[in-house]
Amino acid sequence: MHSRGFQHLMAGIVVLVVTLAVGVLIGLVKRHRDGRMRAVDSGLADDLAGGLGAELGERATLVQFSTAFCQPCRATRRILGEVAAMVPGVRHIEIDAESRIDLARRFDVLRTPTVLVLDGAGNVVKRASGQPRKADVIAALGVAMVDPSHESSQQADSE
Repeated sequence: MHSRGFQHLMAGIVVLVVTLAVGVLIGLVKRHRDGRMRAVDSGLADDLAGGLGAELGERATLVQFSTAFCQPCRATRRILGEVAAMVPGVRHIEIDAESRIDLARRFDVLRTPTVLVLDGAGNVVKRASGQPRKADVIAALGVAMVDPSHESSQQADSE
């Protein structure tokens, strides 16, 4: 009976260690992805201008989905506001995800804050779930504001 009790104890310890390891792994993956700007597949890029009810920026637009009690949303609002004020032709628009569930569903907003970076034509080119870093937002704007005609001429020059 003594060895059977020891085996049950060891099995419990193994289950505990595996559960902790899986929890730590999930936490590390979430921490790594939180607030990171990711490219949007061209098939998912969509014209958002019609549904916003607000004028887009001339060169790019930072769209933030928020909720009333979201603490990281406040810091994200400050970061995006600072970047929009710093870069000419960029506008920051904040959308209440609870009152605009249609847009939240359309753009697969699963948590707040979610930030969409739109190019001058209103196409989503980058997105982040969670609070983005200021440097990442600025880099995403650089991608959104690239002039396609300038990019194709650079490629032609390099060939």
